[in-house]
Amino acid sequence: MSTTTIRLPEELKARVERLAAARGSTAHGFLVEVIAQAADQHERRNAFLAEAERRWKHMQRTGEYLTHEDLREYAMALARGEKPARPLPRTMAPDELARLRARARRADRT
Repeated sequence: MSTTTIRLPEELKARVERLAAARGSTAHGFLVEVIAQAADQHERRNAFLAEAERRWKHMQRTGEYLTHEDLREYAMALARGEKPARPLPRTMAPDELARLRARARRADRT
């Protein structure tokens, strides 16, 4: 395990020590756990954003999309323990797809 030194304001150090003691942990153990949780959270957010970007590009390329209602019905069926078929994507009309692509290009420029 490597060593890293961080400088904490006295007030924050006291808070960390108080929280660690309340959990029956050391300040070091508490900080390691909190840093690991923060790293996990950032990694999950980055993965979510990458997936959203991948799907946005796919939608711009193909014009395929799912409606909120289709997804809601599917999710509710899953929540009830059913095994529903995945909703089929709908496809935008060519003029709708052209407008979407134009909006996306304008947004990319800003």
